[in-house]
Amino acid sequence: MSEYISNPDEAKEFQNRYRSLSIFIIITLLIFIVRLAWLQIIQGNELRQFSEKNRIKQNKISAPRGLILDRDGKALIENLPGFEAIISPQYVENLKLLSEAVGPVIGIEPAKVIERIQKSKRINGAFSIIRLKDNLSREEVFRLKRLRLETPGLEIRESIVRHYPLREDGAQLFGYVGEISKNEIDKLNEKYRKEFQFEQGDIIGKSGLEENLERKIRGTDGVSYIQVDAHGRQTVTEIPNIYGEQIKDQDPIHGNSAILTIDKDIQEAGYKSFTDLGRIGALVAMKSNGEILAWLNAPSFDPNYFATDIPIKIWNRLTSDPFKPLRNKVIQDHFSPGSTFKPLVAIAALQEKVITDKTQLYAPGKFFFGNRWYHNHNKNGEGHITIYDAIERSSNVFFYQLGIKLGVDKMYNYISLLGLGSKTQIEMDREASGRLPNSEWKKSIRGEEWQPGENLSTAIGQGYVTATPLQMAVAYNTIATEGKVVKPFIVKKVIDHDGKILFERFPEVVRDITLPQPNGYKIDPETFQIVKEAMRRVSNGTHGTARSLKVPGVQIAGKTGTAQVMSFSADQIYSLCENRPMQMRHHGWFVAWAPWDKPEITVAVLAQHSCHGNPGAAPIARDIIEAYFKKYHPEVIAEGLKKGEKRIVIETKPSDGE
Repeated sequence: MSEYISNPDEAKEFQNRYRSLSIFIIITLLIFIVRLAWLQIIQGNELRQFSEKNRIKQNKISAPRGLILDRDGKALIENLPGFEAIISPQYVENLKLLSEAVGPVIGIEPAKVIERIQKSKRINGAFSIIRLKDNLSREEVFRLKRLRLETPGLEIRESIVRHYPLREDGAQLFGYVGEISKNEIDKLNEKYRKEFQFEQGDIIGKSGLEENLERKIRGTDGVSYIQVDAHGRQTVTEIPNIYGEQIKDQDPIHGNSAILTIDKDIQEAGYKSFTDLGRIGALVAMKSNGEILAWLNAPSFDPNYFATDIPIKIWNRLTSDPFKPLRNKVIQDHFSPGSTFKPLVAIAALQEKVITDKTQLYAPGKFFFGNRWYHNHNKNGEGHITIYDAIERSSNVFFYQLGIKLGVDKMYNYISLLGLGSKTQIEMDREASGRLPNSEWKKSIRGEEWQPGENLSTAIGQGYVTATPLQMAVAYNTIATEGKVVKPFIVKKVIDHDGKILFERFPEVVRDITLPQPNGYKIDPETFQIVKEAMRRVSNGTHGTARSLKVPGVQIAGKTGTAQVMSFSADQIYSLCENRPMQMRHHGWFVAWAPWDKPEITVAVLAQHSCHGNPGAAPIARDIIEAYFKKYHPEVIAEGLKKGEKRIVIETKPSDGE
């Protein structure tokens, strides 16, 4: 039996192993006991609350955006109550059944519903809500609420629908709202750090003033908490409220409202005139102190579509339209100003003493320079004329000669003082600076020397010269006010929900160019007065290119312009513009102010492919000026009518050119 007796040394060795194992087991048990005590005793109450919170669903209550009002307090952008269909993907049990139940109710094919939900889950994750449709009808709400009981993941929420009562009128200025994209979340959270916290599903300003005023008119979202079952549906239990202050409903805070300088009546008058004439292009009307009264682009779009869920057919139509209805042409697109550039060249020539108001130049029907002929719009010519006649009749040949005498750099030095070639700094994104060329610009950009023949095309607003309608309005307003360059602005005030003024902007004169400027140049008041008189004759002289424009009691000063969109051969240049394809027709300009001697309102109108400044653009400016005086100075109109003055429109012949 001795062979079964353990060796004492071996027993001793096993005892050491048992001791190590016992120590390991004791330590493990102690760890479990300590951890359990930590969870049950120290963190027990907190974890219990967390567990209960898993049955709580947090609903964001979107804050109403602030209203946007005109200068008289009339609504330009407002809010309307509505309902929206929401999907919470994590609660959806059968996507196919959900799509087949919900799709027909809201007018979306089931396959499209599935596609949208799956796309959102890929891009935004499985826990981001999906807006299937905004602005539900009463019938849709009723039917969806019945489906809600048998369709996990479907919700019908009250919502706020942004409404644009002017529809297409001014859409590019006012902009539109839409749901934030995943790419925008991080960018906007960084931009508005410590002010707003954006998340998927938020509605933000996407363009125009809606975008520019985001910080000022966006409200603070509220939050509500509800108990839900495993399907995410609201349920009620007898569980007491154990959440305290951490889980407490918060009411949304209404956004601040913006009061604009826009006058709704003037805005609508401009839109009606533009629409009645069937024009495409842009217009801007501005008070002499820089307050914008009207701003529109055509063709346009209805921002109400964007406030809900824009149909794909409408989106495709807007993006494929060659005349770009989504573009804000007033500031984003710049065009050759044509003959509306001539008064600016006249200022440079008078100030440089190249001519005086008594100087006569011979202006025949065409002018030879270099190795080619340059044509006048009137092929019979104008004879010997002064600067007054040249502007009144819009003589190309007269200004060809001024271009040669001045050269591009002198034109640039004076005309740049009026704001061309640089942004106006209006409070709108994406403003273009246009182009005012000089010899240095061409050398640096194109690597070529300036050619003498280019002075001629520049002097009549063609060639490299381009300007936005807003720039032209500012420049003409500077002539009207005899040297005061103003900063245009649109937002007059921002007020809170109680009417308290939080922000206010006042008119600002950027510079007085009758005083020496940093480039060493200035323009004398007498120079402005000569050009103003010449521009008065455009609308009131016997040979004025806009002599058909009459507003009783009001004398308008301005200039018509015809800007070629392409070059034509000598045998084509006098052919009837209206017989050409639309894309080959000239653009028509008219920029004006009134009254001519004591300016209150300046209007710039661009009528694309309308062939002539008059009648293409001038009648629209006349209608806006008339609407302004009817509203603010009806006694002036009445006095004019009393004197026998009439509002007349005389059809100008195509040979009148401008």
